[in-house]
Amino acid sequence: MTIITVKTGGIAADAVTDAKIADDVVGTEHLTANEVDTAALKADAVTGAKIADDAINSEHYTDGSVDTAHIADGQVTIGKLATAVLTGATDIGAAIADADLLLVDDGAGGTLRKTAASRLKTYITDNTPAFQAERNGTQAIANNTETKIVCNNEIFDTDNAFASGRFTPQTAGKYLINGGFRLSSYTAGRAVSWIRKNGNEDHAVNEHYGDSSGSTQSALSTAIIPFNGSDDYVELYCFQNSGSSKNVQEDRATFFGGFKLIGV
Repeated sequence: MTIITVKTGGIAADAVTDAKIADDVVGTEHLTANEVDTAALKADAVTGAKIADDAINSEHYTDGSVDTAHIADGQVTIGKLATAVLTGATDIGAAIADADLLLVDDGAGGTLRKTAASRLKTYITDNTPAFQAERNGTQAIANNTETKIVCNNEIFDTDNAFASGRFTPQTAGKYLINGGFRLSSYTAGRAVSWIRKNGNEDHAVNEHYGDSSGSTQSALSTAIIPFNGSDDYVELYCFQNSGSSKNVQEDRATFFGGFKLIGV
């Protein structure tokens, strides 16, 4: 058998085509380092199955290459968050405002939702509705007559629940209500103050007995009263039997106020 030796120098350029090369003849031993470049790879030629496990690590990532679409649910855990996410944040530098946003786990079910700080008031209640009013000018109290005192100067009224001497909060709960008066002059007899609910239910009746010295008399009443949250209301009443009409003194000598209690 005659062996014909063909040297590479005797092969014309491009004489050996793909059709002349048997399948699987060219293996890795015929490749030199860096011989196969990306230009020689057709689109999608390198599939996931061709990539060894752990072949791609952080040095192959480019900035911005990992987006939220490629992070599985629950992938970012508390342990992956730096402490400085909270401690390093800039302080708000002001009082919490209604429009400030917070993150909450809705129903402790793992669903994060935002909430405005204003919604906290539905859970962390305050002492409102609340009001305070005083008498602007004197008011005559007829002898031996139950008389409603009209404190006509509002100091504050958080829910616009006080008008014409009547407090109607429209919010269910127990309220601390207080009120009192001082007469401009007095002689022997009784001075009585009380808080009347819904026009017929009297609370905290406080009596003060005068003597013949003519000194002024005062009476103060304080009560915890439940409200039904709809039409319950309270008013301040007084009584005196000195024998003639007397005036209650103005400003804070005659007052009416109250607020909703928390946790009762």
